Amino acid sequence: MQPSLARLLAPVFLATISLFSASADAADNNAVTTPPRIPGSPEDSAEKALIMRDKPVAKEGEEARQAGAENPLRLLLPSSIPALAGLETNVYFDNAFLALNPANYAVDVTCARGAQQNERWTWTPSADPDAKDLGNHPFTLEIRDAANRIVARAETVVRVRDRAVSEAEKSPASLLIIGDSLTNASVYSGRVLELATGDGFPLKLVGTRGPGAEAQPGGGDGSGNRHEGYGGWTAERFATKYNAGIARGGPYKECGSPFLYRNDPGDETEEPRLDFARYCEEFNGGTAPDFVTILLGCNDTFSATDETIEERIDTMFAHYETLVKMIHDLDPGTRIGAVLPLPPAATQDAFGANYGSGQTRWQYRRNQHRVIERMRETFGGREGENLFLVPAWLNVDPVHGFPSRTEKANARTEVEIERQSNGVHPSAEGYRQLGDALYAWMRSFEEAAEAEARD
Repeated sequence: MQPSLARLLAPVFLATISLFSASADAADNNAVTTPPRIPGSPEDSAEKALIMRDKPVAKEGEEARQAGAENPLRLLLPSSIPALAGLETNVYFDNAFLALNPANYAVDVTCARGAQQNERWTWTPSADPDAKDLGNHPFTLEIRDAANRIVARAETVVRVRDRAVSEAEKSPASLLIIGDSLTNASVYSGRVLELATGDGFPLKLVGTRGPGAEAQPGGGDGSGNRHEGYGGWTAERFATKYNAGIARGGPYKECGSPFLYRNDPGDETEEPRLDFARYCEEFNGGTAPDFVTILLGCNDTFSATDETIEERIDTMFAHYETLVKMIHDLDPGTRIGAVLPLPPAATQDAFGANYGSGQTRWQYRRNQHRVIERMRETFGGREGENLFLVPAWLNVDPVHGFPSRTEKANARTEVEIERQSNGVHPSAEGYRQLGDALYAWMRSFEEAAEAEARD
């Protein structure tokens, strides 16, 4: 009888291997260099959805929000979760809080919709008016310890919109997807395009990479699946890396940023500059995209330790802000989705398969969680600037959304087991879950579009 991966994960025990040589690139196994220090510190959080406790609730009805209270589990929920009728929405519990062994805690969800399962809360809303699923549904997640005491609690709202395309949405929209190897895989961008096409939502993907990009050799395959995804890239590389003559369609390991230009590529004395207007002139008919999503952070912080993570994030955010400014300098109306970084695969097996003993799942998970915390502090609460956080990380299954393979448990047994085989790159199924979440976010502006049409 072959043990399943799910059984092997209950409970999960992770070895904390010394990070002696973790400069292996999370995207393509190439080395990454440590960015220079840029001074900075986290700001006070602009989002107030996070509710944390590190002590048991002493009295029934006691106020749950305690600003600044330490929370060893560091429970995170977004201010809202966009959802669409007919599209599965998930909250995978292990993605929401930070614990070496999440099996030591019990999760309790309070929501009038959906179902709490062992590893997730899940719901596929209905568009049937009798179901009354459309609209806003409060969601509370509590974490309890072995004594059944509440040690963390967070609240959010699941906002469900109809999948049907409104009159206001029938005008063609454009989307530019920026990212690293997760984007370069071209799966989640393809899923977004697939959903839009199926719904009759007219969407053009913008970019010089992907199987449908005309800038690629052969002029693309006609699928329309375009993006700006480059394996191993960081926010710094998008903002600063220039390579004369090799960009916007060249080999990604040699490419400079698609957004950097010189008037004369051969003039070494001319300083390259970010020119988003020129990029859009060449690849989007001269207009700014309606939506831009940015999914970075994996390579920016992959080799960070607890001692260096803040410096790495400071560097990442300095260049991230440069990209945001570049986009909004052309059109402040472009809606930018800052996609919160995805979780890693659920087991150390996945990291051993890719990096030997060079990285632990626990360190990567700590880094990823800290980036999310800092992104909330820095980019949260800026909806008035058309900058939004996209909570896709909660929707991706860390067990069944990552690749795995069957192999012998050891050299002296015939027993075969399933081990995860990639630490940071999802399987096609995980990428499609990411695409579902991005599409739900993009369609969450339907009410605003309808209001504009009425005006």
